[in-house]
Amino acid sequence: MTEPVLPASEYYTDEFAVDPYPTFAELRENAPVCLVKGPRFDSYLITRFDDAKAALTDPRLSKDLYGPGQHYLRIFGPNSEALNRNMLNSDPPEHSRLRRIVSQAFAPRRIEALRPRVAEIVDDLLDKVVPRGEAELMHDFAIPLPMKVISELLGIPKADHDQVLDWTQVIRTSGSSRNPERDRAAVQEAQLRLYHYLADFVQAKRVRPADDIVSDLIAACDRQGTLSESELITTTFLLLFAGHQTTADFLGNATVALLTNPDQLALLRADPELLPAAIEELLRFDGPLPVASPRIAVEDVDYQGVRIPRGSVVGVVINAANHDPAHFADPDRLDLTRERGPHIGFGHGVHYCLGVSLARMEAQIGISALLRRLPDLRLAVPAEELRRLPAASPFRGLLELPVRFTA
Repeated sequence: MTEPVLPASEYYTDEFAVDPYPTFAELRENAPVCLVKGPRFDSYLITRFDDAKAALTDPRLSKDLYGPGQHYLRIFGPNSEALNRNMLNSDPPEHSRLRRIVSQAFAPRRIEALRPRVAEIVDDLLDKVVPRGEAELMHDFAIPLPMKVISELLGIPKADHDQVLDWTQVIRTSGSSRNPERDRAAVQEAQLRLYHYLADFVQAKRVRPADDIVSDLIAACDRQGTLSESELITTTFLLLFAGHQTTADFLGNATVALLTNPDQLALLRADPELLPAAIEELLRFDGPLPVASPRIAVEDVDYQGVRIPRGSVVGVVINAANHDPAHFADPDRLDLTRERGPHIGFGHGVHYCLGVSLARMEAQIGISALLRRLPDLRLAVPAEELRRLPAASPFRGLLELPVRFTA
């Protein structure tokens, strides 16, 4: 089969950033395995649900970017190893060892005990905006909510929250300006500063441990020798970044989806018991991680008759798979009463999202409070004018979400 090739100029467009789903539908139908020629590296995109699910568990598609091929250099750049060499970018048995240690810190009992604190953070954030009658909901609510929660879980001092958030936002919004060189330099500087901060933070926690996840990881490291010092730092970064980035973007995407589908918003307001199912449908409908983190073909692999050569970067397009009409009836329609289907918004296989319980709880409490406390919430600009992360970003989210409501 002739290999479909798509230049980046036809894929990463402004129109795609606003609404990628027509492009995903075209790829699913006509080029379900497609080579996209990107500005930094080329990658094969897999867009159909069955193929995506299979690829997420395919041992021939490795997550180890730091092996002999040093594929991370193509994907993340030379400064990335200090922060990104973690369980997300590793294979079993290395991944299994790291995940087993971290999963103990995310025990369901510990996460559920956070529910009152999450509700308190939500109300504190909304207390500041309710009297104003308007807000920029990303920076006033969606971003600080999960950032505060994960920072407290990790034990990061409250006085450092804003600075740490600033560094992570530089990484999140990379590519938002029209100056790629300046963007790359800013990201490298933010990574370097964050690395040094986390290294000092881990050392401080070793001297003065507390009831937090990083102290638990240090104890496991010192007691059992199961984590190296560098792994402590990279694991802390992974939990910090993954623990707020995707949840923040999901809260923004979900709010826009509800406000632009007033029939479904009215349904949810009338029946709050729909909320858990609504969260799953909103994640399927417009998830914050459109393409799963990169995989590397460790041998030649065939999908849909297309040969993916050894050493190629492979991207599993989660948001395309979650709109596959072969698995979801009328997939481009938001339907909060949809039978709970097997979406892959949280991934699949050994890399299934570790923080799924925390993310669901934050989303449920956050969206419930928005609907309760801002009963006439509405967009301040047309949906198509909302400023989004760039089309080539690995995340799907908003730079700004201006809204209005009765003060």
